[in-house]
Amino acid sequence: MNGENVIRRHTTVKNSVIFGILTVFSLIFVAPILIVFMNSFKDKLHISDTPFTFPTPETYVRLDNYITGIVNIGFINAFGWSLFITLSSVAVILLCTSMTAWYITRVKNKFNSLLYYILVFSMVVPFQMVMFTLSKFANILHLDNPLGIIVIYLGFGAGMSTFLFCGFIRSIPIEIEEAAMIDGCNAIQLYFRVIFAMLKPITITVAILNAMWIWNDYLLPYLLIGSDYKTIPIAIQYLQGGYGSIDMGAMMAMLVLAVIPIIVFYAICQKYIIEGVVAGAVKG
Repeated sequence: MNGENVIRRHTTVKNSVIFGILTVFSLIFVAPILIVFMNSFKDKLHISDTPFTFPTPETYVRLDNYITGIVNIGFINAFGWSLFITLSSVAVILLCTSMTAWYITRVKNKFNSLLYYILVFSMVVPFQMVMFTLSKFANILHLDNPLGIIVIYLGFGAGMSTFLFCGFIRSIPIEIEEAAMIDGCNAIQLYFRVIFAMLKPITITVAILNAMWIWNDYLLPYLLIGSDYKTIPIAIQYLQGGYGSIDMGAMMAMLVLAVIPIIVFYAICQKYIIEGVVAGAVKG
């Protein structure tokens, strides 16, 4: 019994230490968000002087920063373009890459193997290496608009998304598909009625990862669609005035509004991330 008590006590201490370390790391990551949130309610003149303190009666400006930011950058319009581009891009990525992964996984030949490795290789190519060439070709092909940028996002998101889908599909028994085909399903029916329904965990994982990337992306929309169709990250930059002057209060407020939708989306769906990655790693 004494031995069991020692082991139990040792385990408790170990778990407490791990919990403490993880709590410290969590606070480190959460602290910048809390600082931005606090400063979004301060007068812009006091943010630089006391950035790490809570608003006081002297510095508290209620919702003035939010109202100023929404009006000055056209936040509602920018939110609409960000939402349209993000939802459309994620939907296209999910549909196209899941179909591609299913085909690559089930049809074994040299072309599919080569295609798979090309897609995986594209994951390690930095955007900065191709951004000027990409911008030129996008202009030539008339992809420098909200619809065209969806195609560009599909190209950049295809590598990681196909890789994750392939790993998950390998864990699905082929006998399920064979049984569906015996029951009369053609390829399209088999995919939408059987395969896509079984891909729910990894589909949500891929959707979360791509949505966070596209929603927060600044460089690609800036290069392709610029100020004609401002997304939220681009619109926020317009709070910077001449000679480096920045309305820090309004900027903090807009950053809070920009991050809320993606945090809510992640909080709702985050439990599926581990489930999808682990399930895809069974035979991946």
